[in-house]
Amino acid sequence: MNDYLIRIISKNGKIRGLACVTTGLVNELCRRHDTWPTASAALGRALTGGALLGALLKTGQRVALKFEGNGSLQKILVEGDSNGTVRGCVGNPHVHLPEKNGKLDVAGALGRAGFLTVTKDLGLKEPYRGTVQLLSSEIAEDIALYLTESEQIPSAVGLGVYVETDNTVAAAGGFLIQALPPADDAAIDSLMETIAAMPPISQLLRNGSSPEDLLALLFKDIPHDVLERRPLAFACSCNREKIERVLLSLGRQELSALMEQQEQVTVNCEFCREHYLFDRQALEALLQELP
Repeated sequence: MNDYLIRIISKNGKIRGLACVTTGLVNELCRRHDTWPTASAALGRALTGGALLGALLKTGQRVALKFEGNGSLQKILVEGDSNGTVRGCVGNPHVHLPEKNGKLDVAGALGRAGFLTVTKDLGLKEPYRGTVQLLSSEIAEDIALYLTESEQIPSAVGLGVYVETDNTVAAAGGFLIQALPPADDAAIDSLMETIAAMPPISQLLRNGSSPEDLLALLFKDIPHDVLERRPLAFACSCNREKIERVLLSLGRQELSALMEQQEQVTVNCEFCREHYLFDRQALEALLQELP
């Protein structure tokens, strides 16, 4: 189990914590999208955030995060579910900016002005949607702001991605801490002091720290119980049948015009970059399904 997540809760039930390592799935997505270093760090942080939020859901529920900024990265899209699978993409994968304070400039790539929109499919008639302005564009702080403002749950989020000089991701992961009512002020103060004194998450993970190690460091003075350990993985929900429905949605006139222009059509999935090829025979079969 290379990528996985640990979830714990304090003995008094007032603080819950999650931590995960996502190095493998982040590497896979960055490879598929041919991301450059700064884009890799941004996508990796967002994917890790999606995995952490997905772990808070009930069975069968999904969450989507959309970061939109005025920087060269344009946007980041991530989807996660209750089963521990995530997928994602960036608007412009070929972004690499000069380092800022010795770190990859994710905030500069995403842009200081913009929004984070979180959409949750909870199995209800309509999905829940919440939007906040980007706070720092560093991803972690923006997710924490959303949780605190839109869901009214005071939260702290730490995310880290270490990109090597050959553009591979050596380490990725993070943590999410939430205070549940009624508030345990002493424990919260202890956590905030610990978080402020912690080394960068990417450094800890690169040095071999596990999710258990991260939570042991964070909850060193807080008695707690482990609730679960779950695997995390990249997985995309696209398939040929879904792509066929997209083509059918174009309508007879537009699909016929497409056939006249091209002998075959290739449709690429935005999230996983898989290619779906439709030759003339396949397109004609789709046309026959339309009224």
